[in-house]
Amino acid sequence: MQQYKRIDISKDQIVPIAEKMRKAGVGLTMIHGFLNEEGLMDVSWEYAVEPVIESYHVVGEMTLPSIGDIYDCAATWPERELNELYAIEFEGLDTSKRLFLPEDMLETQGKGQIMVTPLDELREKNIKKEG
Repeated sequence: MQQYKRIDISKDQIVPIAEKMRKAGVGLTMIHGFLNEEGLMDVSWEYAVEPVIESYHVVGEMTLPSIGDIYDCAATWPERELNELYAIEFEGLDTSKRLFLPEDMLETQGKGQIMVTPLDELREKNIKKEG
């Protein structure tokens, strides 16, 4: 059974840790982001350091260094997702094109916001359009 170890770090430690892990041949499992109980952004980098998943967390930061130069697509894809969905800026990351959301979403919804319209409200809008 794989174990999980949480390690809190500062944003200045992200790149040195990624370089150390890459040099040791350790795979980047994923980069996650979520709002914690205090409403602060919590971004984590998970590395498969057998038999443990080491999870390095930076809390409360919205501008972070990219590790795309170190881990290529394993890092750039989740960094782009977090940029698009939470407006986290990854320094050095190319965000000129969207992954999932419409290109004009930022003009209509606001930076880093995904508007979810309740189903009842969508139905009501469609009824008004048809009527």
